[in-house]
Amino acid sequence: MSANTAPPQDQVSALTPAPAQSPDSTAPDPTAPDPTPAPDPTPAHPSTQSSAPPPTPPPTAEQPPAPKPAPSPAKRRGADTRALTQVLFTQFKDLEPGTPEHTRVRTALIEANLPLVRYAAARFRSRNEPMEDVVQVGTIGLINAIDRFDPERGVQFPTFAMPTVIGEIKRYFRDNVRTVHVPRRLHELWVQVNSATEDLTTAFGRSPTTAEIAERLRISEEDVLSCIEAGRSYHAASLEAAQEGDGPPGLLDRLGYEDPALDGVEHRDLVRHLLVQLPEREQRILLLRYYSNLTQSQISVELGVSQMHVSRLLARSFQRLRSANRIDA
Repeated sequence: MSANTAPPQDQVSALTPAPAQSPDSTAPDPTAPDPTPAPDPTPAHPSTQSSAPPPTPPPTAEQPPAPKPAPSPAKRRGADTRALTQVLFTQFKDLEPGTPEHTRVRTALIEANLPLVRYAAARFRSRNEPMEDVVQVGTIGLINAIDRFDPERGVQFPTFAMPTVIGEIKRYFRDNVRTVHVPRRLHELWVQVNSATEDLTTAFGRSPTTAEIAERLRISEEDVLSCIEAGRSYHAASLEAAQEGDGPPGLLDRLGYEDPALDGVEHRDLVRHLLVQLPEREQRILLLRYYSNLTQSQISVELGVSQMHVSRLLARSFQRLRSANRIDA
């Protein structure tokens, strides 16, 4: 080491080993850098100094518990709605019906629970009915549930209101949606037939027969067929509905035809109206001649008059009918 970097003399003497040290031990050069790192100030046991892992430092502070995940926005809205509904019902039960405050709280209850109606209406999306109409019908059920709910019974309002809302929607589909009105007994039986059909299809791996469904429900096969027809009568197909694409022609083209008897309907009605204006004997002569297909000779024998007289009565009847016929006129 150069002279300008040597430590002072007093430091050299302090680093010189003690005289009691063995004479053959070589004292380290105080001017050379120490190649070994500084020893760990933490004392270690002699038996574990070489094999044990380094000791873990003690915790400086207690670790706080992991925070719970925040609830989703939907759950928060649901909890807020239930809390608001409970507070509103507490006020609602003490108000006099018909007062402005009663109407205000009732309106607030309806608006707060409209998501419940939309949730119930979503179960009927497959009915091909406008959802606005279904929601309106479900809102009627919600209003009925609000008017009948008793908060002192210890039941949550959504639990009480959901059957009322769904029942109102089902009643709407049963009574108002069908084009062809089905008796209530047949409609309720159709629900059972539909459920039994699904169960038997799962059990057999195929579509069940009418006899199997009737045996399952213990009803006649005629009732099963009537229920199946009732289940198809939600909407009536128009005879003039056009077929899309290159499909078969419409019902009107397939089922409609010119009935030749239609031309005679108007004439028969006219003749019936004119016949009542004739005398009774002339009416009988015309009926015997043109409805019973009797000849004039047979008519004369039937009435006890001459054939010539029958001919004159027929001619006079024709003249009266022609004069009274406004169409020919």
